[in-house]
Amino acid sequence: MEKWVVSAKKADFQEIGKKFGVDPVIARLIRNRDQITDQEIDTYLHGKLSGLHSWKLLKGMEELLDKLTEKIREKKKIRIIGDYDIDGVCSTYILLKGLTRAGALADVDIPDRIKDGYGISRELIDLSEEAEVDTIITCDNGISAIEQIGYAKELGMTVLVIDHHEVPYEEEEGQTVRSILPPADAIVNPKQPDCTYPFKGICGGMVAFKVIQGLYERMGIPEKEIEELIPFAAIATVGDVMDLTDENRIIVREGLRRLQNPENEGLKALIRVNNLENREISAYHIGFIIGPCMNASGRLSTAKRALRLLLAEDPKEAATLAEDLKSLNDSRKDMTAKGVEEAVEMVEHTDLKNDRVLVIYLPHCHESLAGIIAGRVRERYVRPTFVLTKGEEGVKGSGRSIEAYHMFQELVKCKELLTKFGGHPMAAGLSLPEANVEAFRRKLNENCTLTQEDMTEKIVIDVPMPMSYVTIPLIRQLSLLEPFGKGNTKPVFAQKDMKVLNFRILGKNRNVVKMNLSDDYGFRAEGVWFGDGDEFAKRLQEKEKWDMIYYPSVNSYMGRDSIEMIIQNIR
Repeated sequence: MEKWVVSAKKADFQEIGKKFGVDPVIARLIRNRDQITDQEIDTYLHGKLSGLHSWKLLKGMEELLDKLTEKIREKKKIRIIGDYDIDGVCSTYILLKGLTRAGALADVDIPDRIKDGYGISRELIDLSEEAEVDTIITCDNGISAIEQIGYAKELGMTVLVIDHHEVPYEEEEGQTVRSILPPADAIVNPKQPDCTYPFKGICGGMVAFKVIQGLYERMGIPEKEIEELIPFAAIATVGDVMDLTDENRIIVREGLRRLQNPENEGLKALIRVNNLENREISAYHIGFIIGPCMNASGRLSTAKRALRLLLAEDPKEAATLAEDLKSLNDSRKDMTAKGVEEAVEMVEHTDLKNDRVLVIYLPHCHESLAGIIAGRVRERYVRPTFVLTKGEEGVKGSGRSIEAYHMFQELVKCKELLTKFGGHPMAAGLSLPEANVEAFRRKLNENCTLTQEDMTEKIVIDVPMPMSYVTIPLIRQLSLLEPFGKGNTKPVFAQKDMKVLNFRILGKNRNVVKMNLSDDYGFRAEGVWFGDGDEFAKRLQEKEKWDMIYYPSVNSYMGRDSIEMIIQNIR
């Protein structure tokens, strides 16, 4: 059962509204997102590209650019080794386009998820040596590749690391922590020790974008040219589920604006094949439609297919590649649904249901789907979840967490059971011997300090607001708060004691419920609910009055605008 709580942050909403020309409700929503000072509110509402933090603030940037410009001038062969997810593909694209524009002899390799695993490997380094590569640039990986980068250095290569993941560390006596950095020639990662970059929450694509910004400045390339790379930094940011705060909010907003009419043939084709042409592209479309198509290639085939799409210049070739990615994603959806069903079955009918940290071993599941399945199970049970699959060399897995559980730190506590691991507070990847699976599950649960409250889903209501307050101008003002996503969630409104006067179930799959609502004062509103219509209708028979969580929208039909409440939860 979820818990409904009201956000009670205080401020003079009338005064903020007057000062910034917005409704007091909008002012309250802004305050709920922790924008407090006039400067913060102004940046939140009107942030421009000029508000991005300078690339010069990233530790290691000057050294990396020194090496890079030297290699470009000497015409040395440079190889970018990216990652197979959406952030990795976009990072790789940004670096390749930027380096090529700067005159570099650059090419790309992306690991195979099944064969190579995550990040740079000895095999990829051997392939680079065979191709007479002088310099390797890792992007969206590399910070934990201590041994692999040491091997590349032994072979005489220059290695530059561009990453955003947590820096590996070990705990020493007296609760001190020692960071362990790879022996690279230069490292740019906002999370490395002593980096004074003011915003640590950027993705690999944004770090790559900053590197190219710096490179263009060094090489005298017009600053304007960096703008063509903005959509890819935006896609990477949303696709890697970064908080849409600070400069992430600026880059995503600017990227979405450019995605309405993209110059890139691959993006055009991907938008077209998903029937998004002539629709306003939002962060939702990146996160749930465009992004999964790009990710599907790295999951079920090779991420090089997604990169090839972004690099395609011929519209016909782009259309074919986009169709391929959409088909792969459709297959991925079917396989995911089966995996989720199997995982839920295990939780419901085994001892797993008593665990606070779920470790679900699905040996026959495609390993690339482990993270998605873990995410779905985590949503269902509100518990940190690891899904493990059987690989050629032992067991591999992915984890998805809840806010109260720092997944990366918990893996550090049982690292002796793992062969490899890495990640963030909210997500992680790992490998371990099959014999250690049960010990891993046991140790995670022994170490776990989560309480029942931590594992109860909380719905935070922004404003308990009568539906009668909603106007079309207020709904239009809500767009000022976009883009919505992690760290800048869509506003949540609620009203108590609503009556459902009548309803009807629509749609081929009976998954839309249209209803007429009324409050205690006789105000009437139209509502719509999306989901299992018959189940919802059955529930409505139980009581006369319901508390409702809703989001107001404008329904435009036959040239007439009307207000419609999207009902998200009832109790």
